[in-house]
Amino acid sequence: MELGLIGLGKMGYNLALNLRDHNHKVIAFNRSSDKIDQAVKDGLTGVYSLTELVNKLSKPRVIWIMVPAGNPVDEVIDSLVPLLDESDIIIDGGNSNYKDTLRRLDALKAKNLRFVDVGTSGGIEGARNGACMLIGTDDATFNYIEPIFKDSCVVNGYLHTGRNGSGHYVKMVHNGIEYGMLQSIAEGFEIFEKSQFDLDFEKIAKVFNNGSVIRGWLMELMERAFSKDPHLDEIKGKINSSGEGLWTIQEALELGVPAHVITSSMFVRFRSLQDDTFSGKVVAALRNEFGGHAVEKK
Repeated sequence: MELGLIGLGKMGYNLALNLRDHNHKVIAFNRSSDKIDQAVKDGLTGVYSLTELVNKLSKPRVIWIMVPAGNPVDEVIDSLVPLLDESDIIIDGGNSNYKDTLRRLDALKAKNLRFVDVGTSGGIEGARNGACMLIGTDDATFNYIEPIFKDSCVVNGYLHTGRNGSGHYVKMVHNGIEYGMLQSIAEGFEIFEKSQFDLDFEKIAKVFNNGSVIRGWLMELMERAFSKDPHLDEIKGKINSSGEGLWTIQEALELGVPAHVITSSMFVRFRSLQDDTFSGKVVAALRNEFGGHAVEKK
């Protein structure tokens, strides 16, 4: 399939290479031209304006946006709309708030444009080698673009979650769950760190990931982080947040759901911006491993 991709950051660029490897024709655009130049070197078709991107795509056009949530998404959509024709498809694959997604849907429907919200999980490695995607849109649009998801995701790694907004909604709650899982791992390893025993954290993470109840990708990444820095001495335990954990908590409050663990993990992130803790280091290290999120060095 032929598609345009706007935003060549860590996730967008790796997704573009993933699609290229599956013989999709990707026409790539980014605000900074150096990323476009690199894309061309890597076998993608690069363009230096949105007009050029739209003109190169056959109809109905499929344009995937991978830019930070909030105003950047609105700015790209506002720039695209005058260039598009009826039935063209815009995909928002970033971490947008589902309420923003519903607002954008109404505006695009009025112009007879189709909209798709995709919650993307799996971090940088997933974007490059096989992601997990949650797709909100109508059945006809999903069926038309399903080959993109089938090829760019792991086996059984994509789901048409239902109507517009549901993809970003499910991904939002996913991230809330992620906050709680990261925090529980962090607290466990801080108990190890403060214990009377001389423990090898890397080996503990490895054995936990082989047959234990808590085995999984996060534990694999924990082992990898400790292999690089056995006591995480080189980083600060400051943990930033992308916003989706907070949105999940706000949704829980609106629905009357007692989300104690997710809420507590959010408060820990706020606290980490004030003081340095070992559990903060654990979460910061894990986020760096799976998502390439920056860590602050001591």
